[in-house]
Amino acid sequence: MNQGDSMQATEGHQTIHQFSDADRAVVYRNILARRDVRGQFLPDPVPDDMLARILTAAHFAPSVGFMQPWSFVLVRDAAVKQRVHEAFTTANAEAADMFEGEQREVYKTLRLEGIVEAPINLCITCDRDRAGPVVIGRTHIKAMDIYSSVCAVQNLWLAARAEGLGVGWVSIFKQSAIREILQLPERIMPVAYLCIGKVSHFFDKPELEAAGWRPRLPLDELLHFDTWGGTDENADGLNAEIRACQAKAARGIAPV
Repeated sequence: MNQGDSMQATEGHQTIHQFSDADRAVVYRNILARRDVRGQFLPDPVPDDMLARILTAAHFAPSVGFMQPWSFVLVRDAAVKQRVHEAFTTANAEAADMFEGEQREVYKTLRLEGIVEAPINLCITCDRDRAGPVVIGRTHIKAMDIYSSVCAVQNLWLAARAEGLGVGWVSIFKQSAIREILQLPERIMPVAYLCIGKVSHFFDKPELEAAGWRPRLPLDELLHFDTWGGTDENADGLNAEIRACQAKAARGIAPV
């Protein structure tokens, strides 16, 4: 490495750990703008360079013991998508019957997938054996590999939003059905089935919130101090800041 390359590497190392106020605001804005997309997918193909970037973001997610348990099954074939859609349709009918009264009727009006319409379907999986039987950080909590795989989902989702891509997480089907359709080995667990593509628009609010299915919970009511249910008489300032941040976030304003 010559002196110029060395200086460039040093500058790059410093830059990656520094964030301007504008950088910080963009991170929060991205989090607030993320949506679970279902019915707004366009048929436009996702460019390979864009797809490579969001997959790289997923691959750089944190993982316990650096085990990197994820793999990615990229689905573009219309016949495979159709089989997945059929698995969803069967499970969705069963799911509707689990709700009662008015809630059941509202459920039936919801669009909960974009499997066929999205140009890309992606199944993020977890290899339960990838790092062997003993893994740093997984010695006592065996599900840490699954939790790590979910971090990859979040990384990809936020990167996709920054690229202007919509992502929809479909979870209404039996894992055994997805395992069979995608021919996953026994040790491989399907963690997330995602629909990905360019979209006509993003909604201002999450669709389930806008439909009145559930409200956004107040964050300050979910915060405990030292023990579950514990309070802190000196936390008034923090709670006020939390309420102010959540009020901004509810209006789509980055809380910075």
